[in-house]
Amino acid sequence: MSQKAILVISFGTSYAGTRRKTIEAAEQDLANAFPGYDLKRAFTSHVVIHTLCERDDLQIDSVAQAAEKLVAEGYTEVLAQPLHILNGMEYHQVLMELKPYAAKFAHLSIGNPLLTDLDDYRLVVDALRPELPVCNSSEAVVLMGHGSRHPANAAYCQLDMVLKEEGMPHVHLATVEGYPPLGVVIRRLEAERIQKVTLLPFMVVAGDHALNDMAGDGPDSWKSILQNKGYAVDTRLTGLGEIAKIRQIYVAHARAALEKDQR
Repeated sequence: MSQKAILVISFGTSYAGTRRKTIEAAEQDLANAFPGYDLKRAFTSHVVIHTLCERDDLQIDSVAQAAEKLVAEGYTEVLAQPLHILNGMEYHQVLMELKPYAAKFAHLSIGNPLLTDLDDYRLVVDALRPELPVCNSSEAVVLMGHGSRHPANAAYCQLDMVLKEEGMPHVHLATVEGYPPLGVVIRRLEAERIQKVTLLPFMVVAGDHALNDMAGDGPDSWKSILQNKGYAVDTRLTGLGEIAKIRQIYVAHARAALEKDQR
């Protein structure tokens, strides 16, 4: 009899509260969607793995460690679903780490990240819509994406365009480490004569970037930068993983990967 496992892979977080509301919620939705599969977890951030081990005595596997254990435990069918947003460096690293194990399982299926094809963008916008404040002509929403040096960073610009195409011209997306940076979005806010900005993370987990780089009181946080430019600023710390419709996109991607490999 075959043994089946679903391996849910995320960057990880050292914040227990948001981990429960985001990563663990996504893991549970995937487990519910595939009841014949044992749920397994891996993080891609070795810093987070080390922090949790040293601080909380919590042992989390890396992708390679999780794959080794699945082989040792006799699993023959593995469905891996990353919780990454882009087809970027982190996702491709997952593919590279799992590649040597493909021959060790009868079936190894790997789902796509959140933003893969155009339908995903529209589904994400649909999921975000009820989570965003209603804005008048002097108000705007700025979503904080992580950003990347990988060409997949262009996904943020595409999502920004789809948001506007879908009737949300007041919603802008900026990134911490990619394009567009906050400065580009501020120029849009100035042109639109915006007076109030609501900041939200466009990240699976509302972790360090959201708490400090976005909503922190330090002089370099997005909140402080905008306040110093005269904007009234509201912040909301809701990770994408807290939104049920976002989690269901990951479930759909896992199901599509499994169905593709079973044809």
